[in-house]
Amino acid sequence: MKPRITLAETTLDDGSPLILQEHDERRYLLVHGQQICGPASRAAEEEIAKLAAAPFRPARQPRIWLVGLGLGHMLRSIIAELPQKRAVYTVAENRSDLIDWNREFFPETPLSDPRVVIEPDCSAGALNKNSGCLHAIMIHLDSAPLASKQRLLINDKKWLSATYEALQPGGLLAIASSQKVPNLTRNLEREGYEVIQHLVPAVPHAKKQRLLPIWLARKSRGLA
Repeated sequence: MKPRITLAETTLDDGSPLILQEHDERRYLLVHGQQICGPASRAAEEEIAKLAAAPFRPARQPRIWLVGLGLGHMLRSIIAELPQKRAVYTVAENRSDLIDWNREFFPETPLSDPRVVIEPDCSAGALNKNSGCLHAIMIHLDSAPLASKQRLLINDKKWLSATYEALQPGGLLAIASSQKVPNLTRNLEREGYEVIQHLVPAVPHAKKQRLLPIWLARKSRGLA
């Protein structure tokens, strides 16, 4: 049996250990032994990119805001889906160690792509600087930065309202998670979003499937 190798380790704001491990040539982010990013989340990260990109393939300058870097799967996927030369992919990530790990341990990282912008502020304030500019905002709740008091960003009403204001009419807020999120659809609809929920396989082609939720929240285009 191949051993698990700890490549890097740090401590989160609440004192929890964040560990990057490798096993059988696969890499994982772990908190308290629970995988928050890696093979278990990759399929959802790739699928959320496909769903979020679909309406904007004709756009000449798609502007995409990703909340959290994780191991870079979602960033690589959205670049593959929307490869336009004048695209802008902003990664809101407040942990510089995660950025360093991606550069050190993932030689294929797209962080060196000149279209990628790192934004260390994940708050509503950072989104407010993009009023009406973004085509899509993407977030995987398992690996995304947290709001104050260790809350999920989507449970911060100011942050959720800021996403709506930052999007262009017809823009999408795409949310993935490894589990159900109570009241999320209702809270998104209260902000003015039109919401569709998808269920995607955690492991494509597995005999016994576990389905993961993805929410697509579309900002109204307004009156014609």
